[in-house]
Amino acid sequence: MVKRMDGVYEMRQSFWKKVLAAWLSFLLIFMASLVPGLDGTAAEGAVTVSAPSAILLEAQTGTVIFEKDADRICSPASITKIMTLLLIFEALGQGQIHLTDEVVTSEHAQSMGGSQVFLEAGEVQTVETLIKCIAVASGNDAAVAMAEYVCGSEEAFVTKMNEKAQSLGMTNTHFTDCCGLTDDDSHHTTARDVAIMSRELVQKYPDIYQYTGIWMEDITHTTARGSTPFTLSSTNKLLKQYQWATGLKTGSTAKAKYCLSATARKDGIDLITVVMTAPDSRARFLDAATLFSYGYSVSALYRDDNKDQLLPVPVKGGQEERVPVVYASEFVWLDTDGNDISMVQKRISVPKEAEAPVVVGTKAGEAIYRLNGEQIGTVPILYASNVEKAFYRDYVKKAVTAFLL
Repeated sequence: MVKRMDGVYEMRQSFWKKVLAAWLSFLLIFMASLVPGLDGTAAEGAVTVSAPSAILLEAQTGTVIFEKDADRICSPASITKIMTLLLIFEALGQGQIHLTDEVVTSEHAQSMGGSQVFLEAGEVQTVETLIKCIAVASGNDAAVAMAEYVCGSEEAFVTKMNEKAQSLGMTNTHFTDCCGLTDDDSHHTTARDVAIMSRELVQKYPDIYQYTGIWMEDITHTTARGSTPFTLSSTNKLLKQYQWATGLKTGSTAKAKYCLSATARKDGIDLITVVMTAPDSRARFLDAATLFSYGYSVSALYRDDNKDQLLPVPVKGGQEERVPVVYASEFVWLDTDGNDISMVQKRISVPKEAEAPVVVGTKAGEAIYRLNGEQIGTVPILYASNVEKAFYRDYVKKAVTAFLL
């Protein structure tokens, strides 16, 4: 009797263990369907944001990780100033202006409403201080002062903004001012276009992070009435709400509602997310943090600096017997599918022999990268010097040199 009862007990115990195991398996599968990126996929529906338009991309490769109606026409409000900052840094890079230059505030710049740092007509500030006023406090007056300094007038600067937008492929963008105060359909853009200009700014001019990462800093107003301190406070609350945030720019008007172009850096990966027309300020920051968390959960960046030495290529009929070759660039690739990027394979493809004349900078071959049998990218390999075609006298010279040696 005891043995029979024990057997029944053991059978019942085994049965309930199986039931419990089945429920646990179901629960894990169900949870995997809810957690973004847990299954290694980067599907658009894997993450939810409240804003009607948004995009998430990796900065170095430009790979889009997520998008939601990213080409919807929207009013940009103060994220317009991303283009303003881009042109300012472009002028700095070209030596047209310098950080220590002194800029005199015009009456037009002083007259700007909305977000401002309360510059007065005739007040002098350095270019660097005005960059801080734009990047940290979103000063409309500072933006106009810099536009006038760079191009002579805000109108001329806006023309340059639109030209730059077109050159970057921002096909759904048109600017009518340099700060985003215009609140009608003539001043418009999209989440995708904002991401394009944001990427251009942070990739070409990473010094921008020195300013967009400032939470609070004092400047000094010096006018005829004397000197008074003024505290710049960042409009980007994400700097305090998200551990890896590095910038970039906020915006809000009645038409635009709440916008944000945000940047973050974690584990060597720079992400950019743009949120347009969010219903309130808190929502835009929450959406950005959600997108960043999703992006980092599915992203792995493969990088090859291409610093290894390549063997020179033999030259047929040239004054030199060999020509050196070099990589055109490094190789960077973003995986969002959960692959093991340590398994990426690289193959060098160059000709066994080049025929003179050889021109420096022309393509000799390429480095080919594959993962799981599929090609994921290439980097050109270029000839690193010129090799002129050899003539009879060159062959005689080579023969004499060989004989003497």
